[in-house]
Amino acid sequence: MYHKEWIDFNKNGRKDIYEDPKAPLNDRIEDLLSQMTMEEKTCQMVTLYGYQRVLKDSLPTPDWKNQLWKDGIGAIDEHLNAFRGWGVPPMQNELVWPASNHAWALNEVQRFFVEETRLGIPADFTNEGIRGVENYIATNFPTQLALGHTWNRELIRQVGYITGREARLLGYTNVYAPILDVGRDQRWGRYEEVYGESPYLVAELGIAMGKGLQTDMQVASTAKHFIAYSNNKGAREGFARVDPQMSWREVENIHAYPFTRVIQEAGILGVMSSYNDYDGFPIQSSYYWLTQRLRGTMGFRGYVVSDSDAVEYLYSKHKTAKDMKEAVRQSVEAGLNVRCTFRSPESYVLPLRELIQEGGLSMETIDNRVRDILRVKFLTGLFDTPYQTDLALADKEVNSEAHQQVALQASREGLVLLKNANNLLPLDKSQIKRIAVCGPNADEASFALTHYGPVAVEVTTVLEGIKQQVKEGTKVTYTKGCDLVDTNWPESEIISYPLTAEEKTEIQKAVDNVKESDVAVVVLGGGIRTCGENKSRTSLDLPGHQQQLLEAIVATGKPVVLVLINGRPLSINWADKFVPAILEAWYPGSQGGTAIAEALFGDYNPGGKLTVTFPKTVGQIPFNFPAKPASQVDGGQTPGMKGNQSRINGPLYPFGYGLSYTTFEYSNLQLSSPVITDKEPVTVTCKIKNTGTRSGDEVVQLYTRDVVSSVTTYEKNLRGFERVHLEPGETKEVSFQLLPRDFQLLNKDNHWVVEPGMFQIMIGASSEDIRLKKGLEIRAYGQASANEIIESDPRDFISASKNKSHIIHVVDGDYSTTWKGEKGEYISFELAENAKVDRINVAWKNAEAGARYEIQISSGGGQFLPVQRGEVTPNQEETIRFNKTGGSDLRILITNGSAEIAEIKLPELRKE
Repeated sequence: MYHKEWIDFNKNGRKDIYEDPKAPLNDRIEDLLSQMTMEEKTCQMVTLYGYQRVLKDSLPTPDWKNQLWKDGIGAIDEHLNAFRGWGVPPMQNELVWPASNHAWALNEVQRFFVEETRLGIPADFTNEGIRGVENYIATNFPTQLALGHTWNRELIRQVGYITGREARLLGYTNVYAPILDVGRDQRWGRYEEVYGESPYLVAELGIAMGKGLQTDMQVASTAKHFIAYSNNKGAREGFARVDPQMSWREVENIHAYPFTRVIQEAGILGVMSSYNDYDGFPIQSSYYWLTQRLRGTMGFRGYVVSDSDAVEYLYSKHKTAKDMKEAVRQSVEAGLNVRCTFRSPESYVLPLRELIQEGGLSMETIDNRVRDILRVKFLTGLFDTPYQTDLALADKEVNSEAHQQVALQASREGLVLLKNANNLLPLDKSQIKRIAVCGPNADEASFALTHYGPVAVEVTTVLEGIKQQVKEGTKVTYTKGCDLVDTNWPESEIISYPLTAEEKTEIQKAVDNVKESDVAVVVLGGGIRTCGENKSRTSLDLPGHQQQLLEAIVATGKPVVLVLINGRPLSINWADKFVPAILEAWYPGSQGGTAIAEALFGDYNPGGKLTVTFPKTVGQIPFNFPAKPASQVDGGQTPGMKGNQSRINGPLYPFGYGLSYTTFEYSNLQLSSPVITDKEPVTVTCKIKNTGTRSGDEVVQLYTRDVVSSVTTYEKNLRGFERVHLEPGETKEVSFQLLPRDFQLLNKDNHWVVEPGMFQIMIGASSEDIRLKKGLEIRAYGQASANEIIESDPRDFISASKNKSHIIHVVDGDYSTTWKGEKGEYISFELAENAKVDRINVAWKNAEAGARYEIQISSGGGQFLPVQRGEVTPNQEETIRFNKTGGSDLRILITNGSAEIAEIKLPELRKE
């Protein structure tokens, strides 16, 4: 059945269309779908959880031919990834590690589906991967919250690429990442998993992660959790993230925004539907959200997988379905493709088949759901290369030194310096003879070992990192001082219990150590007891007796550095006032101890900025960015008086804040034009100079403000950021491009529009530290000034990933001028309304040997699917033909080498 260029999946001795790698994608899908029975289709609509979760066997057995999955399976989740359950030691056997054994095992499972099922449809091997692919061992990255604080798109793309690369080498084909939830309530247990509280930042980093994961379609990227998942009532979990407290407008502005952009710009192939309801309707059974919005306006073309038990919750929790059968019907009708949970696949497939047989679900609906699943499997190459073919490469690359260096850099760049009074940091190694290290997180490793990432890697603790960094002969002493939480926790969140005799003794040991030392490093914060799924809090204070430990150490009078390892912002008001230096590390990954120690001693200059707001007290919540004008300050104040002020105002640390060991100067803010139309972009530039004596990174942030609008808008919108590295005295120009969408608002008619008027463009070091400002006027398209008509420009309907100023060359009639693209770059053409296209004429100019291209068409929403591919013939004009396809946009993607395009002829190109 295995031929040189194709596989006879259905074992009929001939090459069917779906078995032909050169056949158009849609033809392959329809051919396979036409051959499938109802039983085979329904098996594609369910996940089988892996070994020791639901599946009892690590490898296929003869009994598998008697099981439901004899007719195939949609996906196998977390198979042999070593995770056995919350708080349970990881699985250890010869199939989970080394990597080559793991890949071999998943190949054997795949072989069953390819060789032993009638049509040979490969399984999609799914797995978690928000901080490295979840496996016994893989490259371990910081948690997603820490990654957000890097503000580094390219670094996040590398994280995504490595995660996807290692996943595919291990045998997985679909990674459940990134998380696109936007942090809005700091009490929430899963706050550690968000990139931040700005929808723009979440979108930008989500795009980078999605593109990195799906590099060369090595795996599918499945984003979660769709939608309105991260702002449930009181931040309480409710085991289903229920009753989110937000307006419709906030859902659109904050929560839908990242999904829309990541779907359209990264082309992700998966979305996980969320547990929660919104406005009385569970997302899991919402046709509006899963079909009209997701597949309609957002343009999603992959498959939707349910969060675990989301289908079951329709009848067990939300009570909107009377039983499992009704829950299945509602979910499939709404748009669910694949049910995923820790239950047998029969619990879903059997009621699904009953519904089909009874007429409760049409075969047209089933075909639509299965069609999406097959599309993803074809796009990720499962029908061309169903196996991991280089087992030795898995041993070489998974958790390789090169990958670990990227992880270490991510740990470094996620560090945020919150305070540094009198330049206590960096510590001078030559002046320290004895250093006291204390606190419950000083010698703790569990923050790096968690579900949703590698589970058994070696971890460098802060204590170990400091020991590696100090000069020879320096004495490093360690005392824990107290536990992460006390014995009365979480009741001690609201009732202050006195220290026990044992607790007093432990704190005194730490104090005695500090008294004999030159400096103290106190490592406090949170951990797996205080943060994570289903672990929301009622307080943002340091848990347990950590505050008492900190106060006792500060009382010694010795210099104190506070290092925080935690998964959410904490209300460290006392520390901010009395501790001279504070470094926030979040959950910094397995090499976090090394990164922290490098920062403490000056081998690395921390340059991360906050992507979240630190409230002064839990009583200020909701307190976040972006916010409406005056919504986060209290009224009733008289200048110079406090008599009628009833509450504390302002954040402890604002969004975008972060210090450095050096200083930066901002200057020369320029706009490409002070007046633009609502259809064109504007380029914003400024200069940044390192005015200090150390090299360092600065995160330059661009904010906009709509001065007057028809509906209320946010006081500041983040609309650009760049992390730049500068040597002492060095100056760099930073450039941003603002697109029309960056000025949009959702008007009173619920339409996204750019309203003409004045906008403020602000450049700053944080949301509250604005260094430069300029006004920008936007006028209605077609009228630059009164009654002055602007002619249509073909550049309005052509775009490119690079060399954007050259796009006019492909339609200027001059064969000597060109647009050039490298591998992965594209030029895109907007098609006329209702256009159907079956050819494009391309005049190629210079090209590298072996340069290749792909013609892709989008039917709306930005997700492009290939319709033709081929090799570039330099200095030749050719007509590239393909099956007639309707769409909104066509693009030419360079898939290998580089090539120049002199001219294109496309009658369907939009003209106005």
